[in-house]
Amino acid sequence: MTAIPHRPSEIAGIQPVTIAHRGPMYEAYRILQVAFVAAPVIAGIDKFFDRLVDWDMYLAPAIANGLGGKTHGWMMAAGAVEIIAGILVALKPRYFAYVVCAWLVGIVINLLLSKGFYDIALRDLGLALGALALGRLAWVFDTPGMLGGMKKVAP
Repeated sequence: MTAIPHRPSEIAGIQPVTIAHRGPMYEAYRILQVAFVAAPVIAGIDKFFDRLVDWDMYLAPAIANGLGGKTHGWMMAAGAVEIIAGILVALKPRYFAYVVCAWLVGIVINLLLSKGFYDIALRDLGLALGALALGRLAWVFDTPGMLGGMKKVAP
């Protein structure tokens, strides 16, 4: 059984390449990484203080009813998850960018169940796609076994 290659340099017939840690692709990777560390951590912290917005209003009524109306406790738990996810994206974007992507898809579904927040659902779908792009770029720039480490792929 042959392993499926994860990098272009592992595909038969293609010469190994050295990835330069400069240039537009690497800069895009770093910009996305900073964004997907900062945004979840800031939003997560604010779930405890409600300075940016009253987060409870974004929880779909069907979900809020299922929780017995304890929306604030749910939002604080969501905030804790977001803080942890942001920290993990800082340490290992290769894996945890996909966790943030899935979390954002869940938020999109919640917002679609909450009438009147379709614009925010569309924005969060765009954010989910950005997290997916970060995850894909991390397979080039974040090597296995390194915490957020960057090293060149040897020729």
